[in-house]
Amino acid sequence: MNILGIDIGTTTVTALVLDTQKSEVSRACTLKNDSFIEGRAFEKLQNPNLIIETVKSAVKTVTESLTIDAIGITGQMHGLLYLDKDNTPCSPLMIWQDERGNEPYKNGLSYAEYLTKETGLKAASGFGLTTHFYNLINGEIPENAVMLCTIHDYLASLLTGTKPVTHSSDAASLGFYNLKENCFDENALSKVGIDKSFLPEVIKSTALAGKTVGDFLPEGIPVAVAIGDNQGSFLGSVADAENSVLVNVGTGSQVSFVTEKVEELSCGEIRPLTDDKYIFVGASLCGGRAYAILKAFFEKCAQMLGGKAENLYSIMDEKAESISDFSDLLTVNCQFCGTRENPKIRGSIENIGIENFTPENLILGTLKGVSKELFDMYESELTLLTAAPTTLVCSGNGLRKSEIWRRIFTEDFNMEATLPKHSEEAAVGACVFASVASGIFEDIKSAQNALLR
Repeated sequence: MNILGIDIGTTTVTALVLDTQKSEVSRACTLKNDSFIEGRAFEKLQNPNLIIETVKSAVKTVTESLTIDAIGITGQMHGLLYLDKDNTPCSPLMIWQDERGNEPYKNGLSYAEYLTKETGLKAASGFGLTTHFYNLINGEIPENAVMLCTIHDYLASLLTGTKPVTHSSDAASLGFYNLKENCFDENALSKVGIDKSFLPEVIKSTALAGKTVGDFLPEGIPVAVAIGDNQGSFLGSVADAENSVLVNVGTGSQVSFVTEKVEELSCGEIRPLTDDKYIFVGASLCGGRAYAILKAFFEKCAQMLGGKAENLYSIMDEKAESISDFSDLLTVNCQFCGTRENPKIRGSIENIGIENFTPENLILGTLKGVSKELFDMYESELTLLTAAPTTLVCSGNGLRKSEIWRRIFTEDFNMEATLPKHSEEAAVGACVFASVASGIFEDIKSAQNALLR
């Protein structure tokens, strides 16, 4: 059977077909998500209609002449899109990098800080309901808006002709979510004047959103409820969840592992996975983005000196690998965009000496800085584990493409490192989820055993 998986990422859109009989990705297409809209300095906006057109192009490429038996959808979490009464977008997509929640609000507090203080729940800039609160206070909710959802919730709605619903994996990412009750916290919403009717219905199980109505795919194909891309990556990467830790490096980066505990954390979040399972997630705002920032720095240096900068990522990896003496390395803190807990934090470079202040050391220090930030999050929450994990699963293009980066993560976490069987892990995870929602497999563990090993 063929399952179509769709992943709407921040910078790319992927569509692939997973053949369940062969446990292979038979076709895949990744296109640039070139939908950014220029806005105010603190805004990070994308055009939802352009995103959908990109999805259609990718889907057409991989499904031509194939019969599709189920569809799974995932995408960038935390983001916010307003819809009108006809389920049509009436705003840009305000993505997870949007910083309006960090703007000053009252009594010396930002919007995010105010929400956290008033509700007792973590509210960070970029969380959908933090963005929504800013819009509410400043009169920026479109007059014809009747609800909000994620971009991938909207895609599922578009395919099935139904009102958008949201899976608990995404609902929690919007904010003001009660994990123990597995629903939005109505008391917290009421305290800050957010109308619950704007929020989509929460689906807590491995379920279908409906069947295709024949827009750009044939009618009658089962479509699973869309899930968050962090959970999608976990489902598509980790075949042995109980004994594994997942590190993912994309634009941002995350460390994740399964837990049965729901409790207050010193850092990171507990997020719903599927049904009654949760994952701990430590998320950094800079993962591959940190390496991209360094690449841009080298490009500017080359331009300033009248040279050319080509194939820089491979050159940067080679230079990092050339360092044999690790006794006097630069210490690079890669919190260039702050953290969700403290957006005012900035990165730093320490231990600079006469001998080690070189491009090679700066490259290696940046790679190690991304790894160390995730390891520190992991180490701070070890009590959430029920058993000591033995395998480090390295996912995301950043780690797939860089052997030196994988070696650094292996050294920091002191575990055997493996790559997932399939690339484009989030889209594969959406297929895993859809295979259960559509009845192809009985449960997630059965699906992972069949598709990921």
